[in-house]
This record gives sequence, structure tokens and C-alpha cells, in this order.
Amino acid sequence: MNPRLNQLHPYPFQKLRELFAGVTPNPELTPVNLSIGEPKHATPQFIKDALIAGLGGLSNYPATQGSEALRQAIAGWAQRRYGVALDPATEVLPVNGSREALFAFAQASVDSSRHGRRVIISPNPFYQIYEGAALLAGARPFFLNTLPENGFRMDWSRVPEDLWEQVNLVYVCSPGNPTGKVMTLDDWKELFELSDRHGFVIAADECYSEIYFHESSPPLGALTAAQQLGRGLKSLIVFNSLSKRSNVPGMRSGLVAGDAELMKQFLLYRTYHGSAMSPVVQAASIAAWNDEEHVIENRRQYAEKFAAVMPLLKEVLQFEAPDAAFYLWARVPGGDDTAFARELFRTRHVTVLPGSYLARDAASVNPGKGFVRIALVDSLPACVEAAKRIVEFVRETA
Repeated sequence: MNPRLNQLHPYPFQKLRELFAGVTPNPELTPVNLSIGEPKHATPQFIKDALIAGLGGLSNYPATQGSEALRQAIAGWAQRRYGVALDPATEVLPVNGSREALFAFAQASVDSSRHGRRVIISPNPFYQIYEGAALLAGARPFFLNTLPENGFRMDWSRVPEDLWEQVNLVYVCSPGNPTGKVMTLDDWKELFELSDRHGFVIAADECYSEIYFHESSPPLGALTAAQQLGRGLKSLIVFNSLSKRSNVPGMRSGLVAGDAELMKQFLLYRTYHGSAMSPVVQAASIAAWNDEEHVIENRRQYAEKFAAVMPLLKEVLQFEAPDAAFYLWARVPGGDDTAFARELFRTRHVTVLPGSYLARDAASVNPGKGFVRIALVDSLPACVEAAKRIVEFVRETA
């Protein structure tokens, strides 16, 4: 087997299972799981109907590039959402969820030869796929800490100057997982200038972009930033997904868009990779990308949960309201995130994710240590009940 597999770390949820091994939670309390970023809102019926109506597609092999109708639907959504006109033929690809595409793009991008550029920069804490993609592509991940003292931004001055010429790919996540931080136009300007100067590709993970709290101010996206800065799409690849936007995590449907030359090469890779989207899923995806009403309702439900939960948790935990996404990134009393999560599970039957499991030691610190990620994905009553139990737990253990 590929010896690079031995470099992979256990996934955060495997670590969580090991942390809870032998722990018996309070049997008198209903479990509430706020650890995993899996949407729990109901899948809209019209998407289910479109899936059923598309079952005839089971008799056809799908094209790797996806149907023209799906690419046009994605491009139409991007025009409405970002104000950017994408060419459906050359600048858009449907993918089986952003996760597989974020991983696959690194495999296609990295030159793992002796003299190739083999460094991939990742935020820290981060979505674990970034690290796995780098390691299995034969690259070296460089972790850039996002800390409270710099507003959870990626501080590019922390990258050694002599490292830039080795950098092949930079992953950014906006809105951020787990911090909910959204990159500003100035942030994008700095990153684009670095890319133009040093020749690396930007992989912009925007799968939380449609979960925000004010309809009049959606998070700035990479495509809009590039257009506003008059830069075009050179060396920029954007990833997004229907999972969070449309509550269809089991459908595995997303998009990749950006630099046409890079997209051409990525399409070639995917042709051999065998990662075409089922025509049945394509039919449902077209329906989802073409509708915005269900997304507005989705945002309303998340906003309602944040409005109810944050005042409760503010009494006992330190955190900033996120710019977007459905996480709270909270500092725990005492600073031991794993002990906090284990005892909260044992005594209150509430599951949260220790922040240290989402990060790596870098620059002599694990930037996730002392934090927990709380995903407000369950129903409003369940999230409020969990928040009340957390308040009780902290007060009793203080």
C-alpha cells in the first residue's frame, strides 16, 4: 500500500470516539450531538421530487463534465449570488460534494517530483481534508495559525519568505471552519497579490457561504472579490456545495469553478479518476441550484437558533459571534478542551468537539487547544436544551 497512508492522522471523530471510550453518559438525559457539522434541517420536498423524477438517468453513464443543464444552473446561481458571469463550458464543473473535490484537486495540482513545488498552506485549525490531500499528494502541509489575537485571520507575514517559492497550493476557508470568520476584500487583495507574485494556486473552500444572518449582507466570496479587484480568475479555484445550503449532505453534490486552464486539467484528472456525478443526482441538483426560497428559510432557522443560544452560552463561555456558518468556536473554562468535552458528555449527554482535534501544533502552539466547536445543527429546542445543560455543567464545575 501507499506508504503515505501512514502519515494520516486519525480523523477528529475517531479521536472523539476514543475519548469517550468507557464513558457512560447520563441515561436520564436525551443525547444532543453538536459535534459534527451535518445539517439536520429537513431536505426540501421539491429536491426529493426532482430526484425521483430523474430516476430514468440510472440507465445512462454520466459525463464527467456533467450535463449542460447542470453547468448552466450552477453558472446562473453564481451570477445571481456573486455577480460574476462564468462560462458553463470551461469555468464550471459539478462534483460529488466539495470534500472529494478539495481532496482531488491537490492530487491533480501538486508536482511531487524532486524539484516540484511541494508545499500546501492550510489554515490551522482546519478541515482535515486539506492535510490528508497534501500528504497523499506528496506535499508538505504548512499550517498557518488563526488566533483570537489576530481576529482568526490568516496572517501571511507568518509565512517564511523563502517558503513561498515552494508553495503549490493555498487552502482558504471562508466562512471559516470552525471560526466562522469571513475574509474581507483587503484579505483577498493581499492573497491575490501573493499568488500573482509567487505563482501558487488558491483553493477557496466556501461550503458555508450560504449560512449567514442578514439577507442584505451575504459573505464576500472569492469570485466577487476577484471581480471587484479587476483581477480575473487566474490561479483561483472555488469550491462550494449543496450539503449545507440545501440540507442534502447525503446527496453529495457540489461545484468547482474558476481559472479555465486549471479547470481543463482538473477535468482531465477527473476523467480518469472516475468521479462523474449520477444523472439522478444531477437532476435534483439542478432543482436545488435554481431555487433560493428554501435557502432563505434555512438561514432563518439558523439565525433563530443563534439568537436563542448565544445569550445563554455567553453566561459561561467566551466566544465571538461568527460572521457566518453554523458553528460557535468557544473558549472553555480551565483550558482543557478534551476534559471539558468528556465530562460534558458524561454528565449532560451533550457532545461537542474538542478544538485541539481540529488543529496541529505549529509555531509551538496548538491553536485549537482550549476551544470547543459547537455545531448548531439540531432543532431549535434541542440546541436550547443543550445550551442550558452546558450552562449548568460549567456552573457546577466552576
